[in-house]
Amino acid sequence: MFDHVGWSELIVLAIVGLLVLGPDRLPKAAADAARMLRQLRGMARNATADLKAELGPEMADLDLASLHPRRIVQSALWDDEEPYGAAGVAPLAPGEPPPYDADAT
Repeated sequence: MFDHVGWSELIVLAIVGLLVLGPDRLPKAAADAARMLRQLRGMARNATADLKAELGPEMADLDLASLHPRRIVQSALWDDEEPYGAAGVAPLAPGEPPPYDADAT
């Protein structure tokens, strides 16, 4: 989630939080944010467990992470079994004219 946030950004956020909330309310706000994050993660785990329980034993090995749109696109683009697309046709060599089909034109 925070893969793109570096140490400099975290320091800036801490300084802004210190200025906005003050030194007396900042620790309580940080503790509340951490508690809320733990609750959200727990709710997500429970929802995943409930979903797997409702789907039954035939869906017990379902990987919900594979249903993420980014993973679907990655598997469609890079996990292709045929190296040249669906037709299995090799790309043209440099200077080679493309095939001509009189019936298709």
